[in-house]
Amino acid sequence: MTAQAPLALAFPLRGSQLIEASAGTGKTFTISALYLRLVLGHGGEAAGFGRELLPPQILVVTFTDAATKELRERIRTRLAEAARFFRDETSAPDGLIVELREQYPVEQWAACANRLDIAAQWMDEAAVSTIHSWCQRMLREHAFDSGSLFTQTLETDHSDLLGQVLRDYWRLFCYPMQGDALNWVRSHWVGPAELMPRVRAMFGNERRDPPEQTPSELIEACLQERREALVQIKAPWREWAAQLREICLQGVASKSVDGRKMQARFFEPWFEKISAWAEDESVEQLDIGTGFTRLTPEGMSEAWKGAAPDHPGLDAMAGLKASLDALPSPDAAVLQHAAQWVGARFEEEKRRRAEMGFDDMLLRLDSALQSDGGERLATLIREQFPVALIDEFQDTDPVQYRIFESIYRIEANDPETGLFLIGDPKQAIYAFRGADIYTYLRARQATSGRLHTLGTNFRSSQAMVSAVNHVFLQAEQRPQGQGPSCFAKRMARTRCHSWRWPPRGARSNCWSTASRCRHLTSGNCLRNSRCPGPSIASIRRRLAPLRLSACSMAASRGAVGLSVSSQR
Repeated sequence: MTAQAPLALAFPLRGSQLIEASAGTGKTFTISALYLRLVLGHGGEAAGFGRELLPPQILVVTFTDAATKELRERIRTRLAEAARFFRDETSAPDGLIVELREQYPVEQWAACANRLDIAAQWMDEAAVSTIHSWCQRMLREHAFDSGSLFTQTLETDHSDLLGQVLRDYWRLFCYPMQGDALNWVRSHWVGPAELMPRVRAMFGNERRDPPEQTPSELIEACLQERREALVQIKAPWREWAAQLREICLQGVASKSVDGRKMQARFFEPWFEKISAWAEDESVEQLDIGTGFTRLTPEGMSEAWKGAAPDHPGLDAMAGLKASLDALPSPDAAVLQHAAQWVGARFEEEKRRRAEMGFDDMLLRLDSALQSDGGERLATLIREQFPVALIDEFQDTDPVQYRIFESIYRIEANDPETGLFLIGDPKQAIYAFRGADIYTYLRARQATSGRLHTLGTNFRSSQAMVSAVNHVFLQAEQRPQGQGPSCFAKRMARTRCHSWRWPPRGARSNCWSTASRCRHLTSGNCLRNSRCPGPSIASIRRRLAPLRLSACSMAASRGAVGLSVSSQR
């Protein structure tokens, strides 16, 4: 019997359950075994669903078309192999099938084989699909309850339509602008083409109505707030500049300062710029170079031989640059207005044309489930698919999670349904596509007490597994890695997916895991104190002793991305 068999056979086939499965731990094997048990109605009162199911009743969701095709064929093959073994026509394909058959009386083997055969023949009708295609199917099959059109065209590229809507926005809101608002838009947005990528990036999770204020009103109000904030920042510096200049001159004259660090030729230009900046209301930014660090309590202490002078301007200088950078900006509010108006008009135009994009499939089903008739729609879908298995759940975004939560009530752990979430937070690599590790952690909390782990890896070397276990053990021991985001230790061989150099917020002599898991590793999992920024070549040399079967790297913006897998 394989190491996965105990979980695959004892796993409760009802309620909401979470399986954490690292790469190489037999995730697909386990999914196909659970499918087989659901078809047979295996498990009894303790761990069974309560009735036999056929492929059209078991929803299996994964995130790529290729994975969908592979998983469908793996399940079909597993069903057919099990059917032949129950008839004694072939040897057991694995130990799990042996133990499963032993749990049925001999006189039931033929009936089980027939059931498995029927299921294998039904696999062409099986509900194994990507999240997008399944949402599209639900909108089509439940058009009345979802408020969708019966016939809609899937359009994979809406760039032309989006460009048209953006030009409409520009004509409606930007052409009539005058004064400061017009100047701001010209300098920050330029035109509709430049605005498009910024607006597109804000599409996704939810569609809301735009603010009641026009962009021109938002810009003018924010710029006025910015001017008032700048006046308050500048107000004391008219006096402080003169006072601090006098302090520095006295320090030089009395030889109370280190002449190498404090000279009139250094600080006189600083105070001239500060005075000019404080007097001119139209000037926002101040550039005094190293003056930002020297004219602070720490900088003066370093330059003064004895006790450094105390002055409120020194304390203010320590935060002056940050205060200027934090001045109110219209950008976020106006961009939000543009995104919401464009999003609403974009959606209206697609509905008028009876078209959908990929994101629309999810957003429209989510919207229907949140509407007044959402509970009826959720009930219909639950009756159609009493059990759902969600593969690669770590790549789920908030909208996808809300869809499954609305249908299967994850935290309620409804015994009349089954929702099995399978994923590995260490492989949460699709943040750029909207996946959110915090959504995974939310599901982890919602399934508290119902977490299962595939703890043995069969793909990688012991050395690689030990290294990865060490990395994530450090994560669990740090405040940033404690709580619901801890990871179970692997017992055998596992796969390490990615590393990033340098980690954001970390010291320059350390390594850390990439993407959304950076916060779990606290930035210094594997330390390299001799090399402040390793090159790709040097990384390859250091990894050579691990006998990697695959190693790909790329450098971008000073960061090195690395993906590796080990030999057996």
